[in-house]
Amino acid sequence: MTTLTGKTAIITGSNSGIGLGIAHEMARAGADVVINSFTDRDEDHALAAEIAAQHGVSARYIKADMSKGAECRALVEQAGSCDILINNAGIQHVSPIEDFPEDKWDAIIAINMSSAYHTTAAALPLMRAAGWGRVINIASAHGLTASPYKSAYVAAKHGVVGMTKVVALETAEEPITANAICPGYVLTPLVEAQIPDTMAKYDMGREEVIKKVMLERQPSREFATVEQLGGTAVFLASDAAAQITGTTISVDGGWTAL
Repeated sequence: MTTLTGKTAIITGSNSGIGLGIAHEMARAGADVVINSFTDRDEDHALAAEIAAQHGVSARYIKADMSKGAECRALVEQAGSCDILINNAGIQHVSPIEDFPEDKWDAIIAINMSSAYHTTAAALPLMRAAGWGRVINIASAHGLTASPYKSAYVAAKHGVVGMTKVVALETAEEPITANAICPGYVLTPLVEAQIPDTMAKYDMGREEVIKKVMLERQPSREFATVEQLGGTAVFLASDAAAQITGTTISVDGGWTAL
């Protein structure tokens, strides 16, 4: 079993969905965790308290708007230490490129890609001082392939994959690695909430609409889970992955094999 006791993991965009699932798996492996979003609600801090109580680790919630570079860097500075950085924050918008709203483009590039630049730049000095580090970027199957009407998202995720390779090369002779996880469709609360409307739209049962509509491009016809993504992140943080750097790991049910 991988033990990350004594390590601190910062996970951006982690008060729900994939980020929260990864935070739980990091904590299960013994890492102290810092979770994040742009809100500052009692519920956010309660999530951290729940992680701490459930896994017996230290857990904190720190508010930071990932669309603002200064706040991205401040998140790392406020955390105080960062052995494992997991860049997960992201948003989506779907539109033909000629109609794509400029403000949506700017926001997606800022949150999905530029935030990872800012947090990584702030975290690397801490990792070097500690003599160990892991940068794990949550990209997407859309970091390796494309779909129509998702120009900003696809551009940002491709950018994250490219930046991951650069960070890996810049740290190649140090005990620091940088890798990207590329999920396909993941069963998150947000996706779960879309299922009933999709069933009604296509007049299909739950399993049929999942396999024939929602997972049309995912050959396994099964969603990935947040626990699977968390387990992949824990593996990348382990000693077994010390020579894995500058690459992508697809958790997409065969999507990018097509």
